[in-house]
Amino acid sequence: MINKTFVKISYVTIVVIVFFFGSKISAQEKQKVDIQSGYLEIRPEFPDAAIYTKDNTGQVYIVHEGVEMWCDQAFVYLKNNFVKAYGEVKITQGDTVSMNSNYAEYNGNTQFAFATGNVVLTEPKTTLKTDTLYFDRIKQQAYYRSGGTVRDTASVLTSRIGRYFAQSKKYQFLQNVKIVNPKYTVNSNQLDFYSESGDAYLYGPSTIEGETSTVYCERGYYDTRGDTGYFVKNSKVDYENRTLYGDSIYFNRNTSFASATNNIRVIDTTNKSVIRGHYAEVFRQKDSVFITKRAVAITVRDGDSIYVHADTLQVTGKPDNRIVKGFYRARLFKPGKEAANHTSGKCDSIYVNEKKGITKLLRNPVLWSGENQMTGDTIHLLSDTLTNKLDTLKVFNNAFLVQKDSMGYNQVKGEKLIGLFTNNELDTVNINKNTQVIYYSRNENDELVGINNTVSSAIQMYLEEQEITGIRFLNKADGKVYPPSQLPENARLLPGFIWRGDERLFSVQDLFKGKPVPVLPKITGIPLPRDEGEFFDENSEENNLLPEESKLRPEDLKSRADDPKPATLVREAEENSLQQKATDSVYNNNN
Repeated sequence: MINKTFVKISYVTIVVIVFFFGSKISAQEKQKVDIQSGYLEIRPEFPDAAIYTKDNTGQVYIVHEGVEMWCDQAFVYLKNNFVKAYGEVKITQGDTVSMNSNYAEYNGNTQFAFATGNVVLTEPKTTLKTDTLYFDRIKQQAYYRSGGTVRDTASVLTSRIGRYFAQSKKYQFLQNVKIVNPKYTVNSNQLDFYSESGDAYLYGPSTIEGETSTVYCERGYYDTRGDTGYFVKNSKVDYENRTLYGDSIYFNRNTSFASATNNIRVIDTTNKSVIRGHYAEVFRQKDSVFITKRAVAITVRDGDSIYVHADTLQVTGKPDNRIVKGFYRARLFKPGKEAANHTSGKCDSIYVNEKKGITKLLRNPVLWSGENQMTGDTIHLLSDTLTNKLDTLKVFNNAFLVQKDSMGYNQVKGEKLIGLFTNNELDTVNINKNTQVIYYSRNENDELVGINNTVSSAIQMYLEEQEITGIRFLNKADGKVYPPSQLPENARLLPGFIWRGDERLFSVQDLFKGKPVPVLPKITGIPLPRDEGEFFDENSEENNLLPEESKLRPEDLKSRADDPKPATLVREAEENSLQQKATDSVYNNNN
């Protein structure tokens, strides 16, 4: 049986032992680890090790250049300045970082620590748990690649690979990154987390999913404690029935508020509509959207798109009762099968109730249905709520219908105008109360027959392909058809006549005709993560200094081929962003 000697040693004894072993080492060697308490055991089978075991007064206690270590048992290789610690190991650095584990190694020459078995790294605001952890005191960095969990004051973060920077209090998580919070869950390729502030920076395809919303971005910032964020690179916010896109998006979970800047799209999936512009605000709890800077709402009805534009658009109401309000210099455009059949309008303000199928043009309105110009104090367009096709047109007070003729203008005026649509084209018009007509009558060969100037209590007009084909007078009072030579020019325009043909819209682009191009703010981007280099220095002498007694092998201190690199993840995210922008460009051009 091998004899064993157990000696209770004091601090002075330890100094003598250190000096004895140290006398064989060059004076230029780094400071040796200092064993301050524990039972000393000398075993012949471990001739190079001094073995220390805890006693009744406490654990083995070791100190080295600001690092303190406690454990149940330590194998100290003084020649190599190397310690292997077993059983309830605790390593602390100052009063900020401590590491607990079942087993740990510490190399005094390289100041490199390795821990395994229920590893817990604790710093003021977070706790990291993992199976295996490397800690480089010179770099002041810790690293794991076998999966880890970080508990913050508000959230739990998990990832396959993680790196902790002690000086900046930053974690860098790579691959399968996940944050679980009672209010939301974050998934990302790469996430940089600052434990002092709770700030998280997301890189690559990332989502923040809550009960009522999901945020997506490829570069973003999120305050995990304040529940606010800022997102760029293909960012969007999905609500229950709306999706908000923008070059940049601000998000506040506390108030269910989001705002977006530049190249905005708000897609209403329930009502098949899109709102575009360059600044938007979404209030989810109020079911309200506010958008400006070339704001335009696009609604698909019966396969056709209707465009509503104003300086400012506001959409309110539940999905089954959406109301669109446009304020200042409002315009409307609905393409027809041919350019001559377009429907367009202008007014100061516009109101659209999608549930009731009504569109109101308010304050100085004008509406063109094909070649027909209609004006009045207020204009209403009614749609069939089942088919979404245009059904009825109403013009209230000072109703005026004008159609240009090669010799002048066909005109009908009265107190109220009611028009009927078939397949989205105006085919019948009724004008009531104090009606007057100026109409250029032509024969089948399109030759001018005369100019009809008639007053009646009511008039009914028939249109085909948006052109007047017939007029019916009800309770005709006075009038006749004049030869052109007998009706002077000044009598050919009814009182109140205004021709606004130069304001007519012929394309979607005309919605913005005469309006200045908005000056878009420069987006404040989110910086790329700092290139911190590799945790393991492939070309350093660290591997050559690895003691033979270590459980580690040189290959353990090298980056693995399948470990994702931060620079690679960011580059892939940038490439995806460029591809998405190209896709968005095609979409925007087609809409």
